[in-house]
Amino acid sequence: VANFAVRYLLRPPSEAAELGAAGLLLAAFSASVCSLLAITVDRYLSLYNALTYHSERTLGFTCAMVLLMWLLCLGVGLLPLLGWNCLRDQSSCSILRPVTKDNAAVLAVTFLLLFALMMQLYLQICKIAFRHAQQIAVQHQFIATAQATSTRKGLSTLSLILGTFALCWIPFAIYSLVADSSYPAVYTYSLALPATCNSLINPIIYAFRNPDIQKSLWLACCGCIPSTFSSRPRTSSDV
Repeated sequence: VANFAVRYLLRPPSEAAELGAAGLLLAAFSASVCSLLAITVDRYLSLYNALTYHSERTLGFTCAMVLLMWLLCLGVGLLPLLGWNCLRDQSSCSILRPVTKDNAAVLAVTFLLLFALMMQLYLQICKIAFRHAQQIAVQHQFIATAQATSTRKGLSTLSLILGTFALCWIPFAIYSLVADSSYPAVYTYSLALPATCNSLINPIIYAFRNPDIQKSLWLACCGCIPSTFSSRPRTSSDV
């Protein structure tokens, strides 16, 4: 919203306002992607180091990691002010004006690499969760259909999260690689809008699929937890 206001409501926008709005946009997009990556890493560690996870991932450690991530994203947002801009050479502008085409390509490639890392981590999560489900089924003598249902739920949740992320972000990243500032701005905003809305969609996915977040919502809204939550065992598909 700030970027749009500076570009189209301030006539003409000052260099400081234009660079600041671009930096805010880069910081916000970086924070969105890095938050999803951090959640993916946290999910992987919660399964890979299941026995020591809760003792190692304290509240202080989590707050420190969130702060570090935001400082990193704010650093990305400062790049336009540090020279990653095309204010002196308009022909080198990308769709993320005033970021240059070369710098926008670096950001887009970095995003695609982060997405590949998320894919790899989620594949490992699926393998570990499937192995845990098999072990639990053997220990508790669950019937095969119950195990299959739990595994399918876990795989469907991961597929939904990754699929939504890919549909919202990859078109914008690819467009950043092939387009420049000569392309109509409406194309840029139409592709950036789904990427922005991904931050709205993800909490909905987590709230409907993750019982821990459902409990938190019930506590926040009603001050109580339904009895169905306390009696239901946690499974690998809840991760």
